[in-house]
Amino acid sequence: MEIWINPACSKCRSALTLLDAEGADYTVRRYLEDVPSPDEIRRVLDRLGLEPWDITRTQEAVAKDLGLKDWPRDAENRDRWIEALAGHPKLIQRPIITAEDGTAVVARSEEAVRDALSR
Repeated sequence: MEIWINPACSKCRSALTLLDAEGADYTVRRYLEDVPSPDEIRRVLDRLGLEPWDITRTQEAVAKDLGLKDWPRDAENRDRWIEALAGHPKLIQRPIITAEDGTAVVARSEEAVRDALSR
């Protein structure tokens, strides 16, 4: 499994603590430094079963600068959202865990981390 984290994020640190406590085998990806490509974001979205706007941190300053709240949330604009996430990785919700079974979860709670561990 892989976990996308921002080390400054308390939810990310909590997820790592739980993974360590459970003895999980995982790889850390600091996605602000190792920025995912648009194709990687598409693959993670497929695994999550979500759309790009579902994992976008719309309260970030860059989101406000881009006017994301006003962007259409539809198939026609999906690539525009993905490009924004790739261009501004701080907008990506975190942490994201890709599970061994090919799925993924946004692991902002202990329950979500445990769900990823069970897959």
